[in-house]
Amino acid sequence: MNKPPLILLPGTLCDERLWEHQVENLSSFTDVSVVMLTEDDSIEDMAHRVLKEAPERFALAGLSLGGIVALEMVKQEPERVLKLALLDTNPRPPREEQMETWKKFIDMAEGGEFRQITKDYLLPVLIHPDSQENEELTSDIVKMADNIGKSAMVRQMRALISKPDGRAALNKIGCPTLVMTGENDTVCTMDMHVELAENIKNSKLVTIDHCGHLSSMEQPEAVSAVLQYWFQC
Repeated sequence: MNKPPLILLPGTLCDERLWEHQVENLSSFTDVSVVMLTEDDSIEDMAHRVLKEAPERFALAGLSLGGIVALEMVKQEPERVLKLALLDTNPRPPREEQMETWKKFIDMAEGGEFRQITKDYLLPVLIHPDSQENEELTSDIVKMADNIGKSAMVRQMRALISKPDGRAALNKIGCPTLVMTGENDTVCTMDMHVELAENIKNSKLVTIDHCGHLSSMEQPEAVSAVLQYWFQC
């Protein structure tokens, strides 16, 4: 049986580099594309844009912001998503302190401090403490943010500030679903992933050891192996 095309959705301030290992690993099985989430300032519009350009039916994986958009895509057009993978994803509506942080980042970006957001605030929480000295990894994370740029980041922050409650339609997801998280993800914590797995039928929760939030970059071999198994089942 022919395998469906696979769409990969990056997180905030992330580009194709987030999925580099997974694209290389999975491209021998199907057509794999990374779709950027940089043009819209709401989760609903991001989901609509991806669906508008997507094949008729497809497999879908998203990390963080990408996972939030993936949930919205399944909500908008559930019959088109054949398989779903949610990596390091928070399905809950934003808390007040989160919204204040995102507004602070918008103010910093518009005030000429865009690069400080990633270096001073995000890097310490995006990867495991033991990975902070991995210069290749940290350099790639900074390069991704630079590539996304200030204007797109502001749109992404505004989308997060107004993001919907992704839990509302979890029990309506019918496709095989993988829920995966870094064991040490402090951005999207384990309880969020347990909540996802408990409320999505036909789902499986997988934890990646010694890993923070950007699991696909920090532990690429492990994440690719799990995604390959999910995709081929």
